[in-house]
Amino acid sequence: KGFLLRVYPSGRMNFYYSYRNREKKRNRIMIGVLGSRVTVQQAREEAKDYATMVSKGIDVQGEKQKNTQEAIEFENKTLEHFLNEHYEDWVTTSQKSGKESVRCIRSYFKQYLSTPLHKISHSTINRWRIKKLNEGLKPSTINRRVTLLKGLMSRAVEWNYIPDHPLKQFKDLKVDKKPLMRYLSEDEHARLFGALAERDEELRQARERANHHRQDRNYDLLPSLYDCEFPDRLTPMVTLALKTGMRRGELFDLLWGDVNLDRKFVTIRGEVAKSNNTRHIPLGPTAFETLELWKEQSPNTEAFDRVFPADDGGRLDNVRKSWANLLARAQIENFRWHDMRHDFASQLVMKSVPLNTVRELCGHANMNTTLRYAHLAPDHKQDAVSQLG
Repeated sequence: KGFLLRVYPSGRMNFYYSYRNREKKRNRIMIGVLGSRVTVQQAREEAKDYATMVSKGIDVQGEKQKNTQEAIEFENKTLEHFLNEHYEDWVTTSQKSGKESVRCIRSYFKQYLSTPLHKISHSTINRWRIKKLNEGLKPSTINRRVTLLKGLMSRAVEWNYIPDHPLKQFKDLKVDKKPLMRYLSEDEHARLFGALAERDEELRQARERANHHRQDRNYDLLPSLYDCEFPDRLTPMVTLALKTGMRRGELFDLLWGDVNLDRKFVTIRGEVAKSNNTRHIPLGPTAFETLELWKEQSPNTEAFDRVFPADDGGRLDNVRKSWANLLARAQIENFRWHDMRHDFASQLVMKSVPLNTVRELCGHANMNTTLRYAHLAPDHKQDAVSQLG
C-alpha cells in the first residue's frame, strides 16, 4: 500500500511511496525512475523499507529534507566562513600573534577560502605542499604554515563546527632539528654598525637641508637632529636586539616601566613573551648606554609609554623596509631580524657562557632549543677527543 508509479505525458515513469505522517498529512517520497537505475522489484523493496520506517513513526520525506538542508549548511561551512564568524575573534584575543595568524592563513591558503572546511583533506594540502616545495619554499616554512591551518581545524572540531579533523594525521615534512644558526662575523658586525652610522648622518643632513628650505620661505624650523644622539629609532632598536636577544615583538611591546636603568636590567612581561613567562635581562654597557641616551631624547617616558612607539604613538607594526635597506647598505645577505637573537645567543656561547644561563637570558622554554648553539662552545669537542691520544 502506498507504492505508486506516476506516468508523465513524455513517457517518463517515476516510482513513489505515499504515506501519512504523524500529523496525518499526506507525503510522498520519490524512489527512482523506471528503467534508468531502478527496476520494478527494486522500487517495491525500497517502498517496503519506507513503509517499515513509517510504521515506526519516522517521517521519511521530512528526514530527507532535513538531511538535504544539513548537507547544504555543511557545504556552506567554508574556511572563510569559519575564519570570519568564529576563529578570528577568538584567536586575536587569546593569542599574542592572533592577527598575524589570521593574515597568514588568508594569504597562504587563499585558494581554499571558499572550500568547505571538511573537504580540505590530506590530498588537498599535500598537493599544495608539493607546489610550494617546487616553488623553492623551505620545508620548515611549509610546516609552520600547515600548523596554522591545523590549529584552526582543531578549534573547528572543538566547537562542533565540523565532526572530524581532516588533517589530524597529516605529518610534517622532515627538517633538520638542529639547523645552523645564522650569526654575524666580526666584519659583518662592523659593517652593520657602520651602515647605521652612515644612515643616521644622512638623516641629520637631510633635516638640515629641509630647514634651509623652510628658512628661505619663513617657515617654522624643525628640531635639528644634531641635537640628539639618534635621529630615529632604528639604531637603538638594532643595538638592543643584538645586545639583549629580545624578540622583535618584545621590543615593539617594551614599556618604559619595564626598563630599570638604576639596576641595569629590562623585564620582558609574561603577556608579551612567547613562553608567557616573565624574564629579566641584564643590560651590558652598550645596551645600558643606548637606552639611557634614547630615554633622554624620548618625549614620552612614563611607565606605560612604549620605548619604541610608531610614528603615530601606537604600537609598531613592522620594520621590514628599513631593515632591508640597512642590510643592503651593509652588504649583509641572508640575515633576518630574528637572526640578531641567534647572534646574541651565539656570541654568549662562544664566550663560554653556560648553556643554562643562555637559556634563561633568551627565554627558551626548554634546553633543546638552547642546545642548537652548543657546537659553538670553544673547543668542547676537540678537548673531548684529545683525551683519546
